[in-house]
Amino acid sequence: MLDIKELRAEPDEARRRLEIRGDPDLLDDVDRALELDEERREIIGEVEELRALRNEKSKEIGEMKRRGEDASGLIERMGEVADRIDELDEDLDRVREELTGLLVEVPNYPDPRVPAGGEDDFELVSEWGERPDRDASPHWEIGERLGILDLERGAKVAGSGFPVFRGAGVRLKRALIRFMLDVHVDEHGYTEVGVPHLVNREAMTGTGQLPKFEEDAYRTDPDDLFLIPTAEVPVTNLHRDEILEPGTLPVRYVAHTPCFRREAGSAGRDTRGILRVHQFDKVELVRLERPGDSDEALEELTAEAEEILRRLELPYRRILLAGGDLGFSNAITYDLEVWTPGVDRWLEVSSCSCFTDFQARRASIRYRPEPGQGPEHVHTLNGSGVALARTVIALLEHGEQEDGSVVLPDALRPYFGADRIQA
Repeated sequence: MLDIKELRAEPDEARRRLEIRGDPDLLDDVDRALELDEERREIIGEVEELRALRNEKSKEIGEMKRRGEDASGLIERMGEVADRIDELDEDLDRVREELTGLLVEVPNYPDPRVPAGGEDDFELVSEWGERPDRDASPHWEIGERLGILDLERGAKVAGSGFPVFRGAGVRLKRALIRFMLDVHVDEHGYTEVGVPHLVNREAMTGTGQLPKFEEDAYRTDPDDLFLIPTAEVPVTNLHRDEILEPGTLPVRYVAHTPCFRREAGSAGRDTRGILRVHQFDKVELVRLERPGDSDEALEELTAEAEEILRRLELPYRRILLAGGDLGFSNAITYDLEVWTPGVDRWLEVSSCSCFTDFQARRASIRYRPEPGQGPEHVHTLNGSGVALARTVIALLEHGEQEDGSVVLPDALRPYFGADRIQA
């Protein structure tokens, strides 16, 4: 959530930064937030003046009564003051509620490095590996031929977007998960956590999924719990409403979870195979950092996700998303996209983002810089390290051989127990 004090202090800067997102309605939201903030402060000022007057006159009434004087006129006047204070308190509750409701729906400021524009206006940062100069089958044909992917039965059980993996396909997923967790825990220094796959409304609000994107989430009734769209939600909220003591930061967590997304508004897009699914597995990296360390932490976190793709021998590129393509809570995001020869396109397998103090304000995650110092909000970061469905696509399409088998990269073979998948 944006800091209203910062918004008030530099409204033109706030408008300039939000303008990069390409949504003119956000500028109207800024104007309305400033109006509400001004109204709130005016009401508070009047209430404080009236309460001070009431306290002063209460003493005067007491003195008058002790002297035997008639205080009925002053008492009547103070009754009117009390009624006015009650009216103002109601107005203050209304203004605060509207201001809070508005601020929770305003996205984070883009980082100064973020370019303006939409989905196609990203900045290419780097590219690794060579794209194969050969034809490849799309992954759904490979998966069906090898008997490892069953889309029809998944649709029969739960509907489109819920694939079934069979035999070596499940084994491949397990191998990928174990491989990624081992690298991030043993080499990159993350602590693995196992978290609930259902979270409450406060957790979803804390990381910015609610209230704006509730239609994209799967919600249970009557419990009002949500199936997690990413491990970022439960992992970040582990420290909600906490003050981390000096020496605690940085906090680095890694978690493997299934992820559930309705993808509302995406009907008809990427419906073949497992390009866009409603349930998929992901290994997620989450970091809590001191504000001055978050830029370096983002570069490090992104490099850690890149290391997974390098060891899997998958050609990929790192792109810096433009403002119009940023997620709601994101200040800056690097996407890692792998090249998939069978579907002939780049596919995102990881988004690595810094949220500055945006999520920390919503979830009240703070740290104490030094003993005895007042608490400050942390900076939160997360990145997929990496998502499985599209990584599986890339492995199948890059590893396809003339005999129909799929050769696996060296790093994955000890986890899979063989050098290839074959019918």
